[in-house]
Amino acid sequence: MTTTGAGTDTAAEDRVFAALANATRREVLRLLRDGGPQSVQTLAEHFDMRRPSLSEHLKVLRDAGLVSEQRSGRQRIYRLEAAPLAEVQDWLHPYERFWRGRMKKLGELLDRMPDDDAT
Repeated sequence: MTTTGAGTDTAAEDRVFAALANATRREVLRLLRDGGPQSVQTLAEHFDMRRPSLSEHLKVLRDAGLVSEQRSGRQRIYRLEAAPLAEVQDWLHPYERFWRGRMKKLGELLDRMPDDDAT
């Protein structure tokens, strides 16, 4: 997820983050991660919504590059595409280091503080 002057990568990042912002779409990704490729019908069994609504969620995920679709006869099989998630992880990594550093400093401060056991 690098940013170029043209903004192309930024638009792709925005699509990925927008897709991940929805709980239903995150659950679809979890189902595909845990259960492997699945048909729309199989995925729909996990949700209390009409198939056209689920298809809209799948379209958002597909447009973000988070899932791929393969047709098998009349069925559409969806598969998790994890590469954009690795890019999100790369983007989040500096923040993880930031918070790890902050927590380490907090721990050091707490270690220097006297215990409240003296009464």
